[in-house]
Amino acid sequence: MDAGPQRHDTLVTGSALERWGALALLVRPAYIGTEFVVAAATKGGYSFLGDSVSRLGEVGCSLAYCSPRHGVMNGSFMTFGVLLAGGSALLLRPLGPWAAGLLVVSGLSSVATGLAPLDQDGTLHAIAATPLFVAQPIALIVLGVRLRDEQPRLARVLLATGAVTAAAAVAFVASGDSPVSGGLERLALWPVLLGTAAFAWTRLSRRGR
Repeated sequence: MDAGPQRHDTLVTGSALERWGALALLVRPAYIGTEFVVAAATKGGYSFLGDSVSRLGEVGCSLAYCSPRHGVMNGSFMTFGVLLAGGSALLLRPLGPWAAGLLVVSGLSSVATGLAPLDQDGTLHAIAATPLFVAQPIALIVLGVRLRDEQPRLARVLLATGAVTAAAAVAFVASGDSPVSGGLERLALWPVLLGTAAFAWTRLSRRGR
């Protein structure tokens, strides 16, 4: 029995799935825009430098503060978390099992964060969000090490991004309610969006060639 056509079909299917995975990671930087959209509608003042991202997802309102678009923020946590988990699973082969697994955990953590708003249960929210801050920097470092020989320039970017986001995550936790806690949190999160998108772009470029 000739296994050639069957093997070709498998390769084509795998290639198509990886392309969809790359696209999922490539659109994730759009998440940053949702923060600005939600923050623009807040009442009582919101600071990207001093306030945590999670405040944008608070359901309750008071005279001092209200986020009317909290549904958009929590939905964004879940939507972009699904994109991260799903995209990483589809890119298992190029990412490698460790980086892919860590990013899947990160995506699921983001989904859980959206399901547990900060003002509804602070402890549950912290438990849901913690894996995201831990797993993402490690995933970038693992991926950077994996790509050192194949894509040295991208590897250096990923290693640097992993180190910066890890340091920012530790500083964010240590800062408590400091005037820069929101900025530290974003420094721990936003660069990951760009780093994984850069990796996804290289996969799409290779498929195109």
